[in-house]
Amino acid sequence: MPQFFLNKRLIILLVSIIVLVALVGYSLSGKSKASWPEQFVKDVAGFGENIVSKPVGFVSSFFSSASDLRNAYTENEHLKKRLEELAQLESKVADLSKENADLKKSLDIEADLSDYDPINATVISRNPDDWNMQVQIDKGSADGVKPNMAVRTPEGMIGKIMKTGAKSSTVKLLSSTDDRNRISAIVQGKGTAYGIINGYDAEQRLLEMKQLPIDQKFTKGEKVVTSGLGGIFPSDIFIGTIEKVETDKMGLSQTALVKPGADLYDLSHVIVLKRTLEGDDSEGSGS
Repeated sequence: MPQFFLNKRLIILLVSIIVLVALVGYSLSGKSKASWPEQFVKDVAGFGENIVSKPVGFVSSFFSSASDLRNAYTENEHLKKRLEELAQLESKVADLSKENADLKKSLDIEADLSDYDPINATVISRNPDDWNMQVQIDKGSADGVKPNMAVRTPEGMIGKIMKTGAKSSTVKLLSSTDDRNRISAIVQGKGTAYGIINGYDAEQRLLEMKQLPIDQKFTKGEKVVTSGLGGIFPSDIFIGTIEKVETDKMGLSQTALVKPGADLYDLSHVIVLKRTLEGDDSEGSGS
């Protein structure tokens, strides 16, 4: 009985080998159409490949997309940083260009100085609550700055020194509404006309030149300069130009509205005028 089963197994093995050889031979016979066993084996193998390849492809695609997203984020952050640096650089270049232009104008002014010594200064602070009243500069008594010295830019006068510290000073602007802030001035027209710069129209951004003669005519565009009276300020410092003239309420004098030559809203570099021969303060301290 065991011998029978042994022979049976041998016979089955031989038959299987013959069938396999026959199938291989049949598949290599050059027929264009595969046999059903061959097709079955191919279908099973293809199905298995799809089961394995699709998840693998999905996982590979996921990690590839995540890597691309990370690279894009890193590149975006780098570009944002470069843009911020570029904006800062452009702002710095603009500031330096403006500073260079202001200093060149200051040098041109200094070339024409005769009766006073210039002290170049930089505006270091300005309070938004009293923007039209005053500014702080980086020069003080240690630099020769004293109260009531005139302060100007290359475009024109802006005010005078109100008080000083060792290394800083406060400049009271022409646009200050303090009634004690008065400066003697002259209208350079057909005739000599004296007046007082005292007051500011914040809405129109115009200075008020008061006490002009009632019988004298003034024309828009006529220049207004310092008179030099009192020995505090040098004469002929440009203040601005007349925009219009009005008769005061009493009808005894005229008031001219003067457009400042200097931009009182945008101040960075200024010049303090130290007179060679100082006089008495007859124009008011304006503290």
